[in-house]
Amino acid sequence: MAGASSVYMHLKSRVSLCNVTAAVTSSPSSSSAEAQIGNRVQLPEKTRNSRVLVLGGTGRVGGSTAIALSKLCPDLQILVGGRNREKGANMVATLGGNSEFSEVNIDNVKSLEAALKDVDLVVHAAGPFQQAEKCTVLEAALQTKTAYVDVCDDTAYSLRAKSFNSRALAANVPAITTGGIYPGVSNVMAAELVRAARSESKGKPERLRFYYYTAGTGGAGPTILATSFLLLGEEVVAFNKGEKIKLKPYSGMLTIDFGKGIGKKDVYLLNLPEVRSTHEVLGVPTVSARFGTSPFFWNWGMAAMTSLLPAELLRDRSKVQQMVDLFDPVVRRVDSIAGERVSMRVDLECSDGRNTVGIFSHKRLSVSVGNATAAFVLAILEGSTEPGVWFPEETEGIAIEARELLLKRAAQGTFNFVMNKPSWMVETNPKELGLGIYV
Repeated sequence: MAGASSVYMHLKSRVSLCNVTAAVTSSPSSSSAEAQIGNRVQLPEKTRNSRVLVLGGTGRVGGSTAIALSKLCPDLQILVGGRNREKGANMVATLGGNSEFSEVNIDNVKSLEAALKDVDLVVHAAGPFQQAEKCTVLEAALQTKTAYVDVCDDTAYSLRAKSFNSRALAANVPAITTGGIYPGVSNVMAAELVRAARSESKGKPERLRFYYYTAGTGGAGPTILATSFLLLGEEVVAFNKGEKIKLKPYSGMLTIDFGKGIGKKDVYLLNLPEVRSTHEVLGVPTVSARFGTSPFFWNWGMAAMTSLLPAELLRDRSKVQQMVDLFDPVVRRVDSIAGERVSMRVDLECSDGRNTVGIFSHKRLSVSVGNATAAFVLAILEGSTEPGVWFPEETEGIAIEARELLLKRAAQGTFNFVMNKPSWMVETNPKELGLGIYV
């Protein structure tokens, strides 16, 4: 098969990088040999026609990823993986001639391995990942020597995926877990804030905070609703001065300013994998993550569910799916009014008083998540990922010199994307001292 092992050995030479799309200016670290072709990315010759299987390709996240890849790299052969042939045919019609449908059952190892035959890279977007007992897609990818990216947003699943690191190394397969928008792009934003602080400041990074906002379900449909409900059943893990602490989910409300186009939003603690991974990988002693949505009553409802429903019920995938089916019609109606704006804010505080912020805001989560995941796929196809299973902030996952290009690709279509700025430069209503000095 044209597996990831042979692809990676070619890619590691890194003869040339992809071009940056016209919507985003080229990174200083990009090769001078890059060529811009309108709004497209030109991959190295030997990976230009790679076969990429997108599992969950008929869903919102997977479908968005397939569309983004098709637009960026029309020469890629996109396989839409799913169970529903009718939905698969509709997605193939959207993508055009260089795509096909592949019927796959991700719970069946033989089905997976058959689908991965002659595939160069697999994108696992068939969530939710919460309460999943096995990493069947990753195991099949390693067995067939196929490069791998998932959009996992669950701490336990991501740690289970990391446990396959030695097997991935032995198979010479590059793999990234938590490679979506958040976590994913947010991890890379955090890594860049920490890198800049350590190179430009005498102080040490002390506190890292992730804040996320999505209007309604962000147009991502039932999967994100199921994910949200399942996360309400998980105790929140955060870190305070190096000590792991456990907190109640959807508690600890803060009002955060996400800058222009979003403004101030209420956000609440959730158990997200980037908290643990960035604490360990980046060495920041205090880390937490919060999420909020709108309209405001959704936040009240989430908090009420945490208080009133048993955690065991919220951790039961089948019962959560029943709740999703019950709430989905109402959620869709509200989504049509609320829109699907998404914003991420990452804050870093250092011991010398240096405080820097990164903000990423887009009008449509359903589009932005595809751009973000596609950026990770392209990074692997370009050889920016070493064999092994990595988090996005690990240098073996996304090489330091490839981070800026990845962020620029992921940020296509954003109406506000800033990095490494003081908070007063990005907030809509910064705090002001008496003499007109902002802090």
